[in-house]
Amino acid sequence: QVQLVESGGGLVQAGGSLRLSCAASIRTFSRYVMGWFRQAAGKERELVAAISSSGGSTYYAKSMKGRITISRDNAKNTVYLQMNSLRPEDTAVYYCAARDNSGNYYITTADTTETNYDYWGQGTQVTVSS
Repeated sequence: QVQLVESGGGLVQAGGSLRLSCAASIRTFSRYVMGWFRQAAGKERELVAAISSSGGSTYYAKSMKGRITISRDNAKNTVYLQMNSLRPEDTAVYYCAARDNSGNYYITTADTTETNYDYWGQGTQVTVSS
């Protein structure tokens, strides 16, 4: 049974930082592209960052590019999202997701499509106060 468990969310003031973690119980973690999505109240879920199986290729959404860094530790089956200079509009539930792309080195267009992800975490709330 695959499980993705996010942690690290919380309440932070505008301009502050948070580091989200996602621990994955996937035996072949290194085959998976990992993504961080977010969903704000009343809005659709969107991809904010993705990282290839090796960590050598990343994708960032324009809305957060320059303020976030995605990374992974395959030895620990964990992916991270470092978020800096947070804004009230970053308030959302943040989800970790996994997609088996057979260990492809590069992020592909398919890896940026929500419906292509195989497994999802339960989400962690991030609230940024002004």
